[in-house]
Amino acid sequence: MNPTAPNHPAPGHVTFLGAGPGDPGLLTLRAVEALAAADVLIADPQVLDVVRAHARATVDMPALTVTDESSKAADVPVLRDAANLVMSSARSGKRVVRAVLGDPGLDGDASEEMLACAGEGITFEVVPGIATAVGVPAYAGVPLRDGQGGDVRFVDARTASATCWAEVGASEVTAVVSTTLDSVVAAAGELVSAGRKPETPLSVTVAGTTTRQRTWTATLGTVAQVLKAAKVLPSADGAQPVIAVVGERSAAPVRDRLSWFESKPLFGWNVLVPRTKEQAASLSDQLRSYGAVPHEVPTIAVEPPRTPQQMERAVKGLVTGRYEWIAFTSVNAVKAVREKFEEYGLDARAFAGIKVAAVGEQTAKSLVEFGVKPDLVPSGEQSAAGLLEDWPPYDPVFDPIDRVFLPRADIATETLVAGLIELGWEVDDVTAYRTVRASPPPAETREAIKGGGFDAVLFTSSSTVRNLVGIAGKPHNVTVIACIGPATAKTAEEHGLRVDVLSPEPSVHKLAEALAEFGAARRDAALEAGDPVTRPSERRPGSRRRARS
Repeated sequence: MNPTAPNHPAPGHVTFLGAGPGDPGLLTLRAVEALAAADVLIADPQVLDVVRAHARATVDMPALTVTDESSKAADVPVLRDAANLVMSSARSGKRVVRAVLGDPGLDGDASEEMLACAGEGITFEVVPGIATAVGVPAYAGVPLRDGQGGDVRFVDARTASATCWAEVGASEVTAVVSTTLDSVVAAAGELVSAGRKPETPLSVTVAGTTTRQRTWTATLGTVAQVLKAAKVLPSADGAQPVIAVVGERSAAPVRDRLSWFESKPLFGWNVLVPRTKEQAASLSDQLRSYGAVPHEVPTIAVEPPRTPQQMERAVKGLVTGRYEWIAFTSVNAVKAVREKFEEYGLDARAFAGIKVAAVGEQTAKSLVEFGVKPDLVPSGEQSAAGLLEDWPPYDPVFDPIDRVFLPRADIATETLVAGLIELGWEVDDVTAYRTVRASPPPAETREAIKGGGFDAVLFTSSSTVRNLVGIAGKPHNVTVIACIGPATAKTAEEHGLRVDVLSPEPSVHKLAEALAEFGAARRDAALEAGDPVTRPSERRPGSRRRARS
């Protein structure tokens, strides 16, 4: 090393990244890669939740401060310290990701920060994002162009000059106007004053691309009355940003047919899922695909058995060839065995020569993640009974060992044990873990459950009913109750709940599908009656249904 060399770190690298209008699914693959490699993440507040999920746990996330008071009122903060934060981090040799709402080239002032990097010789790249003015109309069912083409003009109402309004008003272009809810009527007035016909169609969208999105169709001349009739204006939230599209493509007959997002069967529904995040991951993804907002609330906690010796002997028996089969009846059972394996320095190779059964798809998936491909998964019902339907009887000619290892919860039923014995097998029925009632959720969640803040709750077992009521209280009468099977429904009714949805099969995914069908039927009935489409939690107190006893 040269002792006379200056002790200055090499300059870092900056990625200017478009995070899109709000839907986390609109991040590009390149954006996710850049976030995973970032040392420093500097994000607009509106997209912080969207991007930080893809960053490392150790990433530094300095907060941006709003220094421009006038921008606060418009809910579009000017973040004057962003360039300083970017530059100081890059000067110290860090990999910086600067995430902005929408697209760096069309939304915000990222170009000024890019110029600052260029001025100091700091390398940077730009990862485009879905621009707000493009993504929001797409989610609202308003195409900006069609096969016949046509010009599109983007207008920022905050900075638009009189000349801009005159040009747009005197033409027939499709105008995409970025404004605020309480300024959209004034923007419509500017266009009419400049020559646009008052009967020109107009759509107004708030919270675009999120499950809070709402769109109203009107004309330039009627937008004030439409928003007032919808009780949108006047509003305490009038400063929230909106995208208004002016032109024939935003007409109600067109939008009603193309509104794919807001017409999802559970759009905007807050759905309570009484399971842990690990258990609920795929179920929550499915609910999101229907437009719902899932909230996971654990109702049970998993703890080791009080006497671990039995489990220890069984795991050692796996290695020494004591068992012909091992049957997993839950993801938690897989986790318990896996943890015991790791304790002994074992891995999936210890299952060599042993047949493995899984009670259902989720348990099988957990085994595959462990490195074990199950030999038996029920072809029909995913339950202990379904597993027994496919389980082969013991055959002393073909089965050198007659013993099955069954790691399970302390409160599991005896169905599988009795069925295996009847098929001629010896069963080591071992308590692998204990299930105990989870701690109560936060007070805000408890109040939402009891006060009707949730639109639906999915009960996946009788214990989830008992435990949820025990730790958080009984769900409100307006909340749609969905149960995975008759036994769970009976427990719900015993607790004074009205069961609205019953899964046709004992599967969490079939349960979510049944809830979506219920939501779609409810939506269709409202539209057929000419009523507005509302969520269950938006029902008036006087119209609440009575629970069956």
